[in-house]
Amino acid sequence: MKLDQELVREILLAIEASKNDPKEGINLVLANRSPRAISYHVLLLTEAGFILSRDAFPTHNTSLWQPTRLTYKGHEFLDTVRDEEIWRLTKTGAEKAGGVGLGVLLEVGKAYGKQVFKDKLGIELP
Repeated sequence: MKLDQELVREILLAIEASKNDPKEGINLVLANRSPRAISYHVLLLTEAGFILSRDAFPTHNTSLWQPTRLTYKGHEFLDTVRDEEIWRLTKTGAEKAGGVGLGVLLEVGKAYGKQVFKDKLGIELP
């Protein structure tokens, strides 16, 4: 299964919006997304350090990864790509590079965020 950047962002936004106690886990249902794709991307986000998750069925022959909460790194990523303009620029930049992992996607988003910040406010960030 390929990394779906849009699904990554959707999952992070859904986790942030959840009112669930992190001990319970979050049952994600996203429009036009299969449970398998969501579970796979939850696992990837966990491996990247963006979220914490758990296997909802650890004693069965199948895994269904369920997010519990965002990590600081996940909040940082989401805050970086929350703005639609920055997200569009980030995805376009990643596509031009031939695709990138989540860590690089975060850095690309930060770079575009700094550029937009400079253009709008005239302040250059380090």
